[in-house]
Amino acid sequence: MKVNFSPQDLEKFDHIGDNHIGTSSDTPIREDAFALNSDEKIEIIRDDVLHILQTLGLDLTDDSLKGTPNRVAKMFVNEIFSGLDPKNKPKASTFENKYKYGEMLVEKNITVYSTCEHHLLPIVGRAHIAYISNGNVVGLSKMNRIVDYYAKRPQVQERMTIQIVRELQSVLNTDDVACVIDAKHLCVNSRGIRDIESSTVTSEFGGQFKDKEVRKEFLSYIQLKTEF
Repeated sequence: MKVNFSPQDLEKFDHIGDNHIGTSSDTPIREDAFALNSDEKIEIIRDDVLHILQTLGLDLTDDSLKGTPNRVAKMFVNEIFSGLDPKNKPKASTFENKYKYGEMLVEKNITVYSTCEHHLLPIVGRAHIAYISNGNVVGLSKMNRIVDYYAKRPQVQERMTIQIVRELQSVLNTDDVACVIDAKHLCVNSRGIRDIESSTVTSEFGGQFKDKEVRKEFLSYIQLKTEF
C-alpha cells in the first residue's frame, strides 16, 4: 500500500525521528501484519531493496551486489525483525522456588542487538535484569531469550525496556522485576551528530524495586566485575 506524504508531513516525521520521540509502549503493528507468510514477505522486500539499490545507482549485475536484495530480505524477516512475529516468542516455563531463595536474582550483561525504528540503524548494548521470587523462578537462559525477542524488532529503547519488564512480570506473576539497558545507537554514533562516545541508559522498576534501597542494591550488583 503506497502512501503519499506532504512536505509538511515529511518534516514532522523527520523531527520525531531526530528527537527520538516514541508513540507507545506497545510495538505499533497492523492487524494484517501476518496475512503474508515469511516467504511472501521476503519476496516483496527483496524487490523493494533491489529498487532502493538501483535508485542509488548501483550495478546489481556485479557479483558482490547481485545477491544483496535477497540477503537483506531474509535478514529482515528471519533475523533482525523476527521478534515481530508472536510465534517466535520464547516459551518461558516457571518452576516452584523449592529452595526458598528469597533475595533478588540478577542476570547482568545480557547482549542486546536491536534496530532503531527511526533510521533502521543498530542499537547495541547490554541489559541487566533482576526479579524477586514470589514462589516461582524462571530458567536463566529464558531471561536472555526474552530480551532477544523484544530486541529483534524496530525499537525505541525506552519501549524495549518496558516490554521486557512487563513480559517477566507476566511470566513470574510478580511486579518485582527491574531492567536497565545501556546501549549505543548508531543513528547517533554514525550519522547526525556522529558522537561515537555517548550511550543511552534506560530503566524500568516494578514492585519492590521502586523502593530506593532495593533499587540501590540492584544497581550495585550490576557494577560488580565478573571474573573467572
